[in-house]
Amino acid sequence: MACPISPSLKDLPKVGDDLKSQLESFNFECLKDVDTNEKNVLPSAQDVAAEKSQKTLIAGIEAFDATRLKHTETQEKNPLPDKDAIEQEKEQQNIINGIENFDQKKLKHTETCEKNTLPTKDIIDQEKTA
Repeated sequence: MACPISPSLKDLPKVGDDLKSQLESFNFECLKDVDTNEKNVLPSAQDVAAEKSQKTLIAGIEAFDATRLKHTETQEKNPLPDKDAIEQEKEQQNIINGIENFDQKKLKHTETCEKNTLPTKDIIDQEKTA
């Protein structure tokens, strides 16, 4: 590792005369004594135990020998619906097919006759007076 090159005197920043005199005349005895407390929180016994158990599990997984496994055949079971469910589905399908395949030519032609009765003069006069 290379040592950093120290700057020359002319490259250093200039300090004002008033600040320089204050720094030179500073009295270090007026500073208070302070004890520094380093707070290094240690893990609890539970944290250590949990970490150890995780490490042993991971080590067990990494060291597992896959050749010790036995071959198994999987059996897929597809349960069929009961008789009632099949009947309901058939009924719904028949209704849908009946609607989709409906022949409109079987319908009879009808004439719509709208009856709109107008009020008589007596009814109009009664409404005006009321």
